[in-house]
Amino acid sequence: MALVLKDRVKETTETTGTGSYVLAGAATGFQSFTDALADGDTTYYAVEDGTYWETGLGTWTESTTTLARTTVYESSNSGNAVDWGSGSKNVFITQPAGTVFSGSYNDLTDTPSSATTGKAIAMAIVFGG
Repeated sequence: MALVLKDRVKETTETTGTGSYVLAGAATGFQSFTDALADGDTTYYAVEDGTYWETGLGTWTESTTTLARTTVYESSNSGNAVDWGSGSKNVFITQPAGTVFSGSYNDLTDTPSSATTGKAIAMAIVFGG
């Protein structure tokens, strides 16, 4: 469906292994993924347990309150999916640094090239254009 970013979305999970995250409800003071996303939406996410961590692009399935690991960007496991052990983990929406445009306005408005066109498209997605 759509790439969606929302503020203050955080849940916990008891998921183990390298599969999809089954979410257990919003942390106190935060909204849930169900409140923020529609079925099939993608979002940037981070997961951490105080020792290990992972960031990536996930796909939301409403009926099972599951966030699939569509693409893992970085992690404490050399950039691979973390093989989680037992215990609670925090799952939240965030924007990984590698997905943020860090050029200047001129990079987007000069003669189009494959590099600047991609940046312009990414900016349009992030800002709803």
